[in-house]
Amino acid sequence: MRFFGRPVRLWRWLILFAIVYGIAQCLVQWGAGPAARYAMLAATATMLFFAMVIAVIYGVRTFAKDLRGEMIFFAFLIGGICVLNALKFLKIVDGGLDALHMDNRFQMSFYIYMSTLATIVPPSIVWLVLRRLTDNLRNMAARDPLTDLLNRRGIQEAVERYFDARNAAPAYLMLVDVDHFKGINDTHGHQAGDEVICHIATLLRATVRRGDLTARIGGEEFVVICLETDAEGGMLLAERLRANVESQAARIAGSGHLVSCTVTIGISPHFYGAQGMGDALRQADAALYRGKAAGRNRIEWANIADNNSAGCSSAGNTTVATAKGHPA
Repeated sequence: MRFFGRPVRLWRWLILFAIVYGIAQCLVQWGAGPAARYAMLAATATMLFFAMVIAVIYGVRTFAKDLRGEMIFFAFLIGGICVLNALKFLKIVDGGLDALHMDNRFQMSFYIYMSTLATIVPPSIVWLVLRRLTDNLRNMAARDPLTDLLNRRGIQEAVERYFDARNAAPAYLMLVDVDHFKGINDTHGHQAGDEVICHIATLLRATVRRGDLTARIGGEEFVVICLETDAEGGMLLAERLRANVESQAARIAGSGHLVSCTVTIGISPHFYGAQGMGDALRQADAALYRGKAAGRNRIEWANIADNNSAGCSSAGNTTVATAKGHPA
């Protein structure tokens, strides 16, 4: 059994509860009569629906935050059933089976509410499931399956959403490429290469700031969109990432071997608007090409002079070239 994709091991407890409750109902019927049995039913229903409300609230606060409005709606519906069953219990205790007569106003209200729920809840649950499936498919389409970082489509959409917001500041694009990646594949195998890629992705997540966008756009290439920062902040982030990769080797599962690697990083001038991302990527790629040609394991700025940026660590010349490809 799964609830919102999380395993819920309740089968044994549910079977045990059903057996114990069935036996208890029989004993109460034989020993105390039908009024006591109905009171027991109402009390049990009250406790079960209250537990469901608690479970829904827990889901809203933890793993179903994306469905907050819908889950709160269901919590209110279930809470209504809980309250009605509690009132039903009190009325049975006070008035016996007379509280269950259909000409009783409370009993009529109870069945109207339950009939309404029978109409509303099933299609709502189907809609909720379809909503979650749609969100999952949309997320899968925007994510790289190996690293769970954004892919090209995902980061393009994320950049569009960012610049569609009010007061969006210009951004910097960092293109990160693993040095000598073909050699890693040839020496250690493609499985090890995949683990190195995942290792770099983990370091990216740990290094970037909250709000920055990270993506794998193919092979051993990654993109970081630095938001709400300046040239100096982008440079510091790039240097921190380069140093982290250089100092932390990837551990290969199974063999336990450590594979060291480095990255070369090209940084674009700041750009504003999703339409400027393509030019920023080409400029960062040209800078990356120069970094590869200059010895790798370094950071290169694109078009530094034109953007009044300075302070580049181990940078080569600052002219932007059109790169049709770059060495591994």
